[in-house]
Amino acid sequence: MWLFIAFLAIPLIEITLFIQIGGAIGLGWTLFTVVVTAILGTFLVRNQGALALGQVRSSFNEMRDPTEPLAHGAMILFSGALLLTPGFFTDAIGFLLLVPAIRSNAFRAIRARINVRTFSTGPGRGSPRHPHGAARDDVIDADYTDVTSEPDRNKRPSGWTDH
Repeated sequence: MWLFIAFLAIPLIEITLFIQIGGAIGLGWTLFTVVVTAILGTFLVRNQGALALGQVRSSFNEMRDPTEPLAHGAMILFSGALLLTPGFFTDAIGFLLLVPAIRSNAFRAIRARINVRTFSTGPGRGSPRHPHGAARDDVIDADYTDVTSEPDRNKRPSGWTDH
């Protein structure tokens, strides 16, 4: 239901703002503002996205929980989509999501509403290393080479064997 309301309300808000702002500053300046915010938003999203990607990489390298950097990256991606969408309301929301403090507060609010029951790392039940359940102690994972093939008749013995 909330998604339906958003798809209905956001275009109405955008149309209202275009009419109001366009009437106040004129059509040319309105279109110029929309294009400039898209260009500026693309530049900011690119820079902040690279920073967020670096934070995700460092959290993986340092074996820290990557949840917050991943959430920041998702919010930056969402802000980029909002900034590329023509409109003043979506641009305002998009620029707000580029502010790290606002993203942190949004992350804390979302995290407070989510209850994680279990979390584990490494191979476990159903993973490719253990496709049938729990690990078994009597299974050895190894590679092999077939050494029973016919020997090359042109080679002479090395002298280390009795051939």
